[in-house]
Amino acid sequence: MNQDLDYAPLLLVPVLALLALPLVGTGSTWLTLTAAGLAMGMIIFIIASGLTLVFGLMDVLNFGHGVFIALGAFVATSVLGAMGDYTASSSLWRNMLAVLPAMLAAMAAAAAAGIVFERLIVRPVYGQHLKQILTTMGGMIIGEELIKVIWGPQQIPLPLPAGMRGAWFIGDAVITRYRVVAMVVGLVVFLALAWVLSRTKIGLLIRAGVQNREMVESLGYRIRRLFVGVFVAGCALAGLGGVMWGLYEQNVIPQMGGEVLILIFIVIIIGGLGSTTGALIGALLVGLVANYVGYLAPKAALFSNIALMAIVLLWRPWGLYRITNR
Repeated sequence: MNQDLDYAPLLLVPVLALLALPLVGTGSTWLTLTAAGLAMGMIIFIIASGLTLVFGLMDVLNFGHGVFIALGAFVATSVLGAMGDYTASSSLWRNMLAVLPAMLAAMAAAAAAGIVFERLIVRPVYGQHLKQILTTMGGMIIGEELIKVIWGPQQIPLPLPAGMRGAWFIGDAVITRYRVVAMVVGLVVFLALAWVLSRTKIGLLIRAGVQNREMVESLGYRIRRLFVGVFVAGCALAGLGGVMWGLYEQNVIPQMGGEVLILIFIVIIIGGLGSTTGALIGALLVGLVANYVGYLAPKAALFSNIALMAIVLLWRPWGLYRITNR
């Protein structure tokens, strides 16, 4: 994915945070809200990264992305439920010994479901955006019903492990442990994506295949398999995001993926369709705005994300970063 070398969007997050400081008033409250916003933004980025990866590299509008989010969250509830000795511990490290397997299991389940989804639903409609929207939405509905068959239609609690429920205090500011974990996981996902796409042979082949598929295939590489791998990786990231979001909300429901899907599309539209860096910045902006506005004007919080998207698109109609091959 090629994007213009442009540092202006990178300044938006610190500028927004600094502008909010005098409005919030006290430094401790501002720090608490900022940490909460960054953590929320990182979780949203993890969820959105899979979708922006699939669209940016494959030109596929996958409106069924939400089913992989929900699947990952429900798989995590089963795994964590079987590891009560670790989740009940007050040690953060023992908690991670339960959370990490839950994340891996969720990613594996979402990836396996993604293979079936790509084969049966996405592959017949490559290059046909309208049909992609309709068929993938239908696939999400079917997936949600299958989740209900396995886990039931009711809400299932997904409490935080005991060691992640605490908080650290910086003066009067409160930084919960889980928010720090979320920021670390989100940063790791972003750095891993950036490294794979820009520093590895697979990333080079994928980007070359986007630009000139026939040339890559003439060199003996099967670009379709690479693109299927991209789709499966995007589904796995959605599963990971489902785990993080489920722990953030501390409960899971079969419709949770569909509920967060609008927020995901707002993020990737703000960032520029297909831009991983743009999705990260967009997610952080959405998280910060939601927390600042929720504190300053709670009644306006529901419209804050739409207003943010409108402001960004008035500045840059293509989003924060333009993908040059589109």
